[in-house]
Amino acid sequence: MENIPIIELKEIRKSFFIGNREIEVLKGINIKIYEKESIAIIGQSGSGKTTLMNIIGCMDRATSGTYLFKGKDITTFNDDELSSFRNESIGFVFQQFHLIPYINALDNVILPTIYSKKNIDNVKQKAISLLTELGMHDRIYNKPTQLSGGQQQRVAIARALINDPEIILADEPTGALDTKTSSEIMDILTSLNEKGKTIIIITHEQEIANRCKKIIRISDGKIV
Repeated sequence: MENIPIIELKEIRKSFFIGNREIEVLKGINIKIYEKESIAIIGQSGSGKTTLMNIIGCMDRATSGTYLFKGKDITTFNDDELSSFRNESIGFVFQQFHLIPYINALDNVILPTIYSKKNIDNVKQKAISLLTELGMHDRIYNKPTQLSGGQQQRVAIARALINDPEIILADEPTGALDTKTSSEIMDILTSLNEKGKTIIIITHEQEIANRCKKIIRISDGKIV
């Protein structure tokens, strides 16, 4: 019996209208992603990789096609169902960190649990443990402005992990970091994959893509 993909995209298309003109950005994407894989989706600016990431992360809807999660069609989910699914099943790591500047690292990590339906025992202690594991034990009560870029990304990774999602979706996670710090962040993501997390990284950098076990290349809205 075939192993069911954790994510399967079938003939995904996405169009945008600019004035009266329709622009097709994704042109029939077919992808299968299995549990515990580490995958890089690589493409240049304008290739459609960001649009594809938004659809995989349920931050946008495809114009047509089917999105299966563990064999279940989530294409028909309403906005509330999609939001709940996204919060519980996918942890996000962004290039610009997207931390709230006026609260400390610990509170930034805890934030996604406010919207979660999961019962997380002692959320604060779990957040502290995650930050400690990521080498942030002495920065737990610092605000983002008091942290370096690499430290902010570690907080963002802890935030992505707090609801124990099955997938970590990272959008250019090293794009705002120097080479040494980029390597450290990729070491963390690789370690998470080795512990069983499915990792999907969106990047335009071949060196980053090479750290993943599988590379999917997108160009002009198509998988090549």
